Amino acid sequence: MKLYTKEELIKTIQEIIKVGWYKSVKKTINKRNDGAVGNTLESLLGIKENNLPLPNAREWELKGQRKHTTSLVTLKHIEPSPTGAKIVSSILLPLCGWKHKEAGKKYPKTEKSFRSTTSATAYTNRGFRVVVDRNNKKFIFVFDAYKADTSNPEICAWLDTVKERVGLGPINPDPYWAFDDLNYAIGSKIMNCFYVVADTKIEDKHEYFKYDKLLILSGFSFAKFLDCAEKGYVLVDFDARTGHNHGTKFRLKQDKLPSLYETVTVIE
Repeated sequence: MKLYTKEELIKTIQEIIKVGWYKSVKKTINKRNDGAVGNTLESLLGIKENNLPLPNAREWELKGQRKHTTSLVTLKHIEPSPTGAKIVSSILLPLCGWKHKEAGKKYPKTEKSFRSTTSATAYTNRGFRVVVDRNNKKFIFVFDAYKADTSNPEICAWLDTVKERVGLGPINPDPYWAFDDLNYAIGSKIMNCFYVVADTKIEDKHEYFKYDKLLILSGFSFAKFLDCAEKGYVLVDFDARTGHNHGTKFRLKQDKLPSLYETVTVIE
């Protein structure tokens, strides 16, 4: 595989931008695939997924996004601490989970789900929230039963089952992520980023992308990351069911990615 200099890679992406529409390499109709924009660009560059052809490739990440989308950018999969407690599989799912919508159909009748996209600015309708604790240098995932939407009969019934299983007090132990761990895990993955934005269209039941611009994002700032979290731009996304934990992800509102960096250069 040929190695590009940073300047050569930028020039190649500029040439791709000029050409126009490209057929997605992924099937996206009736199927969610938020990575298709980046996957298609990687294919056009002749590279494997997440394998940038730069001498210092470990310092760079390539991310793509549709221009008009509410999808979130995944920053990193990071399970909560204390890791020895196996928080998701041993506590959140069995003690705080609810019946999976496909239980008794696609999955066994006993299948439970624990899915929660959670921010620091508001409680979810089930009473979950993220707290950015600067004093103790932790992100903490908390539960407050009194913040749950008790006007919803389904949530009321779920709260009754939680009360029977474990009570309606705080989660024990508190699921958390230490600042130092997050800074290393996220900062080392997206220290610098090539971020491409694309228009989309559908033709003959297939999606096409037209790359609109490239943002070169340099110098990940954990201080800016914390600011974004406190504003509700960073979310913690749990996605587990009895049969499988799809992983706990730190995600970001897609138009806020440049807000995490010291330097932003726009190339169109």
